[in-house]
Amino acid sequence: MKHLCCNKIVFILLLFVGILQASLYDKSAIMYLGNKISYPMIGIHDYIIVDPDKTNIYTHGFAVYNDKIYARVVLDNTLATDQLLENVKRLYKKGFHNFFIDPAAVQNSGTIVAFLNKISVDALLQKSKIILHPTQQLPLQNVANTFHALLIYNAQEQKNLREYVTRLQKYTKNIIDIETIDSGTQTPAQRISFLKNKGLIPYITNADMDIYGNGVKNAVKREILTIIDDSVDDRIVLSAHQYGALPLEYQGYIQTLYDIKQGLPDPDHMSQYAGVVVWLNTEYKFPEKLTAWVNALQKKHIYVAFADNFGFNIDEMPLLQLGIKVTDGKEGVSKTIVTLDPMMNYEIKAQLSKETLYFKPPQGSKALFKYKDTDGETSTPAAITPWGGYAISDSFMIEIDKENIWVINPFEYFKEALRLKPIPVPDPTTENGSRLFFTHVDGDGYVSRAEFDPEKLAGEVIYKEILRKYKIPHSISVIGAEVMPNGLYPELSKRCLTTIKKMYALDNVEPATHTFTHTFFWGKIDKNGNLKPEYRLKPKGYKYSLSYEIKGMLDFINDNLLEKNATKKARTVFWSGDCSPRENALSLVYKNKILNINGGDTTINNSEPWLSLVAPLGIARGEYYQIYTGEQNENVFTNDWLGPFWGFKKVVQTFKLTDKPKRLKPIDVYYHLYSGSKKASLNAVRYVFDWVLKQPNIMPIFTSDYIPKVMDYYTVSIAHKGDNWLVSGMHDLKTLRLETQKQHIDYKKSLTVLGEKTINNRTYVALDTHQEHILKLQNNQEDTNYLVSANGKLSEVIKGNTTTRYIFRSEVALTLKYHLKKGCTFQTTPLSKLIKKKDSIYIFQFPKKIHKGILDVRCR
Repeated sequence: MKHLCCNKIVFILLLFVGILQASLYDKSAIMYLGNKISYPMIGIHDYIIVDPDKTNIYTHGFAVYNDKIYARVVLDNTLATDQLLENVKRLYKKGFHNFFIDPAAVQNSGTIVAFLNKISVDALLQKSKIILHPTQQLPLQNVANTFHALLIYNAQEQKNLREYVTRLQKYTKNIIDIETIDSGTQTPAQRISFLKNKGLIPYITNADMDIYGNGVKNAVKREILTIIDDSVDDRIVLSAHQYGALPLEYQGYIQTLYDIKQGLPDPDHMSQYAGVVVWLNTEYKFPEKLTAWVNALQKKHIYVAFADNFGFNIDEMPLLQLGIKVTDGKEGVSKTIVTLDPMMNYEIKAQLSKETLYFKPPQGSKALFKYKDTDGETSTPAAITPWGGYAISDSFMIEIDKENIWVINPFEYFKEALRLKPIPVPDPTTENGSRLFFTHVDGDGYVSRAEFDPEKLAGEVIYKEILRKYKIPHSISVIGAEVMPNGLYPELSKRCLTTIKKMYALDNVEPATHTFTHTFFWGKIDKNGNLKPEYRLKPKGYKYSLSYEIKGMLDFINDNLLEKNATKKARTVFWSGDCSPRENALSLVYKNKILNINGGDTTINNSEPWLSLVAPLGIARGEYYQIYTGEQNENVFTNDWLGPFWGFKKVVQTFKLTDKPKRLKPIDVYYHLYSGSKKASLNAVRYVFDWVLKQPNIMPIFTSDYIPKVMDYYTVSIAHKGDNWLVSGMHDLKTLRLETQKQHIDYKKSLTVLGEKTINNRTYVALDTHQEHILKLQNNQEDTNYLVSANGKLSEVIKGNTTTRYIFRSEVALTLKYHLKKGCTFQTTPLSKLIKKKDSIYIFQFPKKIHKGILDVRCR
C-alpha cells in the first residue's frame, strides 16, 4: 500500500508540473492602445492588438513580433465596402499584416459581410489573420471562414455567459475577452481563472486600454525607469547611463532613461516597470513632489533606488516623507564603522566621511553601511528601505583622479533595492557555448601613407597584411569623402576604389559605411538636417545631407564597389566622430532597415580595472537603439593617436577583464584603417588577432550578425510559472544565461533547447532556431544528448523518430563539442576528426575550409 500511495503522489506531482507547463502554452491576448509599446511586456502573447496610428512600425520590436500584431480597425459607418477595403490595404502596405475588425459602428450587416468576404479573397490580404468583434446583428454563419478569432468585451457582464460562449465556439475556439470594468471583490488572478474556465482568453485592462494589464500569461517586467536630467549634458555622457545601465543589463533588465523635466510620470501608467532608479546630476526643485511620488509607487509595488544623492538639496522635511531623519553631527569627531554589508567594499573600501549630515533610515530598513561617532550618534548613508533603497555620496561611488570606482556592489544594490527577481538572461556575448568574436574597422585614414613604405596607402596595407592573411570575418567601412571622386582626394580615388573592390570581393569581408563626411558632432545637426562644415570633412561643393551620409553611402557601395552577385551587401553604418547620433539619425537608420554600431567606452584594463570602464549594450533615443561596440579602438589605447602606437595591444587586457569573473562583453577587435600606416600599430593589430585566435571556444561572426542580437535583447519578452519559463523574441539572440551553475535544463520538457555549458560558474543555455522557447529548469544535470559548444551557428534541426540531425554553419573550420547519451551513436558529414573527452563528451573537428557540418545523433 505504501508503494501505491507513493505512486499516487508521484502522479499528482507530475500532473501539477504538467499544469504549470501547459499554462505557458495556453493562448493569451493583450490589447494596448497607448503610445510607445513596451515589447518586453507584450511579446509573450499570441494576440497583440494595437492602435496603428500610435504604433511605430520601424522599431525592432514591431519587426520581431509582426506576425502576432493585429492593427485595430474600427469600421466607419459612412464608408462603402470598397473604401473600407482600401483603408485596410493601406495599413497592410504600411506594415500591418493582421487586423482586429471592430464593426460596432456599422448598422448594415450586409456591408460587414461583404467587406469580410472581400478581405478573404483579396490578393494582398487573403493571408492576413483576422480577429472579429461579433456584433448582435452580424450573422457569423455568413462570415465563418473569414476570421481566425473573435473578440468580445466584458464577458463577465453577460447574462447566461456559458450559453453565449458556447454559441460563439461553434465558429472558433479562440475567443478573446477584453475586460475593462472593475469586478469589485475578485483579484485579477481570480477573474482570469474564472473567465478562462468559461472557455475565454481573458485580458484585464483599463477603459482606455493604455496600460499593461493582466492576462492568461503575464510578462516579467524588465524595464527600469531611470530618472535623469539631460537638459545640461546629453544622456550618453551621464553617469546614470554610463555606469548605471550595465549592472541592470547583466541581470536581464533594461534601463529606460526618463528626463525629469517632462514631469514625474503617472504611477497608474507605470505597470511595465520593475523598478525606478533616481540618478540626478542636477538639483530637482520640487523635492516634496519627488518623495510623494516615491510613496505612491510603493503602493503599486514599484520600488525606488536613489543613486549617489537624493536628487535635491538635503532638507529634513522631504526626506521625512520617506521616513529618513536627517540630523547635524559635529565636525572633527572620530567615527567607527558599525555595520558593513557584504555588498560594500566592492572595488574600494567604504570611507568614513567627514560629512556632518547624519542619516537615519526608516523603520524596517536594512543598513548597508552604518557608522557611529564618539558622541554615540549614528549615520546610515546606505540602506535597503521599505520603499527601495539609497546609497549616498562616498558610500556609492568614489572619484579618484577622474576614475569612478564603485564602493557598493551595483549588481547587488540594484537587485536588492528594487527587489529584482532572477530571470534567464538573454545574453548577446555568447552563442552555442562560445564567446562571440567579431572585428570591425572604421574607414579613417585609408589614404594615409605607410611610413615604412610610403608608396603604399594604409588601406592597402590592411588589405594585404590583415584581411588576406587572417581568414576570419572582417567588417570594413569606408569614408566617402576620403575615397570617392567627389571627395577630398580625387587624384587617389581610382586607386582607392580599385583596392576597396578587392577587399569587398573577399569571402571573409563584409562592407559598411563610416559616412560620407565623417560627421564629428551628431548633436550639431539642426532641425532641418543641416550641419556646418566645421563639424565634418569639407569636400568641395558638398551640401550636407543626413540621408546621403548614411543611406547614400550604402547605396554607392552596393552599386559600385561590390560584385554583381555579391551575397554580402553593405547594410551597416559605423557611427563617426563623437559616436552620439540623435533620434533624427537613428530614425533614418531604422526606417531604411540599416544596422548601426559604435560608441560605448569599454577600456577596462589592468591599471584601471574598474567596472565604470565597461559600457552598456547601447542607448535608446525615442524608440530606437544605438548599439555600442564590444570594446574600444586603438585611438583610445594610443592616447588619441599620439602614442605609444603599439598601445592597442592593451585591448587584450580588456578582453580578459570583460570575460572573468563575469562575461560582460563579446570580443570586438575594433580599429581604424590608419593602423596600417605605422609598423608599431600594424604589429599591434597582428598581436591582438594572434591572441584572439588562440582562445578556446570563440565563435567568429560578422559585425552585422552581432548587432541584431543586441537589438533582440531590448525586446525579448519573458513569462514564467515556477521553474517553467517562456521566452519569446529570440530571433537572432540564441543564448540564455542562468546565474547559477546549479540550474540545468529538463530536456524532455525543453524541446527547443540545444544544449548548455558552465562558464564562470554560470549556466549558458543554447537555443535552437525557433524564436519562442519554453524551458523547464531543474537542479541536476541529465545524462542526455546536448550541445556543449560550437564555433558555428545552428542553421537547422531535423527531428525523426530515432535520429536528430543538426546542421551547423561557421565562418571558420567547424568544431563541435557534444555530450552523447549512453546507448546513442553519431555520424558526421563530412567525416570529422573525433576526440573523445571524459564524461561522454566528444569533440568533432571538421576538415579545414569546411564551414558546414552535419551531426546525426541516433538513439534507439
